[in-house]
Amino acid sequence: MRLRNITGSREAIAASRHVVHEELSCRGRWQEIFGNGNPIHIEIGMGKGKFIYTMARLHPENNYVGIEKYSSVLLRAVQKMEEEELPNLKLIRMDAEEIAEVFAPGEVDRIYLNFSDPWPKDRHAKRRLPSRQFLERYDVILNPRGQLEFKTDNRELFDFAVEELEPAGWQAKLITYDLHGDAALMEGNVMTEYEEKFSAMGNPIYKYIIYREK
Repeated sequence: MRLRNITGSREAIAASRHVVHEELSCRGRWQEIFGNGNPIHIEIGMGKGKFIYTMARLHPENNYVGIEKYSSVLLRAVQKMEEEELPNLKLIRMDAEEIAEVFAPGEVDRIYLNFSDPWPKDRHAKRRLPSRQFLERYDVILNPRGQLEFKTDNRELFDFAVEELEPAGWQAKLITYDLHGDAALMEGNVMTEYEEKFSAMGNPIYKYIIYREK
């Protein structure tokens, strides 16, 4: 996906109080930062922020951290927060590879991956967010009862993600190849921008919920 650079996006993000700027100093301190002991949910690759912003608004009992690598994309989420600030949502611009440097072991209760970059070339497999390399990172920061939820419309990426579970030591609580075709699973489902677009085109949406073998 080609991203259009937005002039001034880095400066706007650097000046925003909704963005955590010293993220490496936050490790082990997220409940202190939010000012409560509520569970921490994070979305890695949050895009324009529709999903996590909606989740934070619907579930004030949880704290949310949205993570996005690209300034031009993160800027849209910052603009949402400027229109209506949510006290239980923080944003970070960072690369997902550094995730274990920003959250302490067991500090996160739930991880969301939504419509992640498929990195289609085989030599880039380890860059895919549901790869075993990233599952190893998530294993560190997720608490023992924590879960990871992944949604995509890319069948090849989803098949890859499912195949990675066993060698990585994770188990599936749920796997569906047609999320929108299951009324029960759709209860409480919050759609991303991509999910709305692709489902409107008739594309099936794939989802799993996974946890670690202990």
